[in-house]
Amino acid sequence: MEFFEKLASLAAKVRLQGAAIQTEEATKNAFVMPFISTVLGYDVFDPTEVTPEFVCDVGTKKGEKIDYAIMKGGEVQILIECKKIGEPLHINHASQLFRYFHVTSARISILTNGQVYKFFTDLDAPNKMDEKPFLELDLLDIDEYSVPELIKLTKSAFDVESIISAAGELKYVSQIKKVIASQVSKPDDDFVKVFASRVYDGVITQKVREQFHELTRKAVVQFLNDQINERLKSAMSGAIQPALASLPVSSSSVEQTDVRDESEDKVLTTLEELEGYHIVKAVVRSVVDAKRIVQRDTQSYFGILLDDNNRKPICRLHFNRSQKYIGIFDEEKNETRHAINSIDDIYEYSDHLKKTVGYYD
Repeated sequence: MEFFEKLASLAAKVRLQGAAIQTEEATKNAFVMPFISTVLGYDVFDPTEVTPEFVCDVGTKKGEKIDYAIMKGGEVQILIECKKIGEPLHINHASQLFRYFHVTSARISILTNGQVYKFFTDLDAPNKMDEKPFLELDLLDIDEYSVPELIKLTKSAFDVESIISAAGELKYVSQIKKVIASQVSKPDDDFVKVFASRVYDGVITQKVREQFHELTRKAVVQFLNDQINERLKSAMSGAIQPALASLPVSSSSVEQTDVRDESEDKVLTTLEELEGYHIVKAVVRSVVDAKRIVQRDTQSYFGILLDDNNRKPICRLHFNRSQKYIGIFDEEKNETRHAINSIDDIYEYSDHLKKTVGYYD
């Protein structure tokens, strides 16, 4: 959970400050160094652990530098090349990583723009960096399946052999997921043919093929939605599904439902909830000490409190359903739920959140 917190905190910072970053150097200072130090746990001010502007002459290339080299036992373990936030990360941006990977002891290299991190190793040929990453992390769209592998890169749990052994599977699973995603949005002829040939008894003409393109796309989308709904039903465990975008909740329910009588093992805190918490924290810390802002998760909602006090709710995040809501409180502690489409929409309620905190001080 602590690792999730750190990751979500940095993600919230990227959301909040990303638009203000204009240079590669600013990207390093604002996002990449905190990723190395806070998330991975390396001391960026200890050159025996993290060497900035790492130099290693390669052939006729003299004096070239790579942004960071993470060391362990006096040997290079991880190489990091940085670009400005928002800049696309193409493989041709990694030319220095390719050269340095070949002449150092590093088995892992990272190409990043502060928001997206692409992790490479040498699966295809020994000591030669692969052209495709085995793992990708987007701080604004975190794939929770990638988190356990990311933990293996931290200072306290660094296990390069375990990473390499899992890299092959990660690489191909990631690529297959991308293929599936592309087929869901726009299925190609071969994909459509697989299903059409199994359910349609006639001759598959061009007209039939065109018809099954849309039918296949709809069927795949509906199947995925059915799977998501089944998981939501289990997660909600009988939680009330609001029917309108904004639903008032009586003040008497605040103190009663804030009492956390749910069993701990049924409460699952997601990265999305933690990121929402850090956004709220970033917003209200301008009017109250950040240490007083505390999160408390339940089966039904994710609560954010002042002073860890049930009687001082700042807001609630209702994310365990297909439509997300943020619950805002008035002076009488009445909650009104507002539908949001993304975590970024929380910023639209900044004034309300600050005002709510003011009720308690």
